[in-house]
Amino acid sequence: MRAFFSVVTVLWGVAIPSMDAIHGLYNFGQHDLFHKKNSCKQIPENLLLCNDIEYTEMRLPNLLGHETMNEVLQQASSWTPLVQKQCHPDTRKFLCSLFAPVCLDDLDEPIQPCRSLCESVRHGCGPVMLVFGYPWPEMLDCNRFPPDNDLCIPPAGTENVVPVTKEVPRVCDACKETEENDNEIVDSLCKNDFALKIKVKEISYINGDTKIVPETKSKTIYMMNGVTERDLRKAVLWLKDGMRCICEEMNDINGPYLVMGQKMDGHLVITSLKRWQKGQREFKRISRSIRKMQC
Repeated sequence: MRAFFSVVTVLWGVAIPSMDAIHGLYNFGQHDLFHKKNSCKQIPENLLLCNDIEYTEMRLPNLLGHETMNEVLQQASSWTPLVQKQCHPDTRKFLCSLFAPVCLDDLDEPIQPCRSLCESVRHGCGPVMLVFGYPWPEMLDCNRFPPDNDLCIPPAGTENVVPVTKEVPRVCDACKETEENDNEIVDSLCKNDFALKIKVKEISYINGDTKIVPETKSKTIYMMNGVTERDLRKAVLWLKDGMRCICEEMNDINGPYLVMGQKMDGHLVITSLKRWQKGQREFKRISRSIRKMQC
């Protein structure tokens, strides 16, 4: 048992109470989870939210009630962009303690995040989520987590705070700002198979890529050979490696976008994404270039 405590301390700097406090302290609102038979699973490489954390095995069911790895992967992917926002240095630690809680043979019950960890992450990231129209979710109500004098994962001490990511995430190629003259715009357009003016209906993340579903009233600006009206009528657009890069253009998804891209292996892949601002000089130039386009 002594070895167990040394492992946990190395992993997270866990606040360790007396052994009597370990049992019966979980008040997460899903108490039955802690009595289900759990198993240790290797953290898969495609669980990008929790890649390269300090341990390699996680519990299933996890602390959010996910009982299969597919369910974990599907739900966890939606939270990776919040980590990329770097709204708090412990965001990743907090989320991984729920989606991929550490699995130790010496302890039957899962180790939860401390209430103070939840509160500090909520304080830093709650306002960021509101900007995107998402309130702090009920499932992450900080009052559900144990106080710091119980066995739980505390926030990092101020002297131990480290950046959320080892390096600033790169800007997605499709989202990089470019200065182009009319001829260069035409050349860029001709390299693509389609251009659409869209509003975003839904965003999700699959296998590291960003899946964008436009609203049905999207406007086709042009399409080249190989792309059909049927392709664009029920379009699903893909931003390759979207979970591994940032796209400031998509900080507010309520406005319209100009997206250009290519059809690759049956998928419509975005190569350029820009906010559409009516009357903006660049978009007047793009419209003029499209009218005189000869590829």
